Amino acid sequence: MLTLGIDTSNYTTSCAVFDGRDFTMKRKILDVKEGMRGIRQSDGVFIHNRELPLMLEDILSEIDGGDIAAVGVSTRPRTVEGSYMPVFTVGHGYARAVAAALGVPLREFSHQDGHIMAGIYSAGAWELCNSPFLSVHLSGGTTEILRTVYTGNGFINEIVGGTLDISAGQLIDRVGVAMGMKFPCGRELERLALTTNETDRLPFSVKGAYMNLSGIETKLLRQISGYDAVTARTVLCYIRDVLVRTINSAAEDTGIDRVLIAGGVASNSIIREGLRARLAPKAYFASKELSSDNAVGVAVLAATVREV
Repeated sequence: MLTLGIDTSNYTTSCAVFDGRDFTMKRKILDVKEGMRGIRQSDGVFIHNRELPLMLEDILSEIDGGDIAAVGVSTRPRTVEGSYMPVFTVGHGYARAVAAALGVPLREFSHQDGHIMAGIYSAGAWELCNSPFLSVHLSGGTTEILRTVYTGNGFINEIVGGTLDISAGQLIDRVGVAMGMKFPCGRELERLALTTNETDRLPFSVKGAYMNLSGIETKLLRQISGYDAVTARTVLCYIRDVLVRTINSAAEDTGIDRVLIAGGVASNSIIREGLRARLAPKAYFASKELSSDNAVGVAVLAATVREV
């Protein structure tokens, strides 16, 4: 059985086919103009509409469409009331059309659910589907610590920690753009940070499992002048350390001893290795390939739905 997954997020167009074990994926990061810290939703919708049909033509040419048993799609950022972004309507529309043309079920999920399942799949952590676990969604716009339960048709996520202002991804990108890097800045900032072991000391703004990052943003932006390896490493080490504190606090508060780390920021080696070494709960990590936005998670979700 094959399932087709489609995801049209803020910064990535993606589709994937999952065969129950392996996947084939087509993915393209949306281009952001130099000096900008993001992309307008209207521009994202335009680019998705331009790129997704080509990707679907490409990926469907490699398989027999008659083997597709279901189509999965991300229709919203998170599984909460009122969660909406126009970019997801593009993927939803194409998914509906493909499912109708093939005469197969359309299975709708959130983008966040896709990240979580991509993490479970790539980490081989299927045992997480059997009982509550913590999941940490680290992306360009989200830094949330969640109590997560698999329902057989997606996840129920309760926020138990995370940021109270800007996300870790926003902090990374704003510092990187201020240095003159192209958005999104995570990879370039990491390369620069790895050229030094020196960091500046910064005060923590943490209360239990929750953190504030905007004050650190203000402090760092004031001191930036061009490429600065020390500042680059400082911001990544700060995010690592504040995540260790808040995730460990969430584990203590909930009594849950397993945590899944997913989302694009989770692919950063400084953050990733620090969490791996210092988290109290047993930690599972999405693969680096499937940490960033992808359609594999919703394709896997579509394949694992428990029919009622």
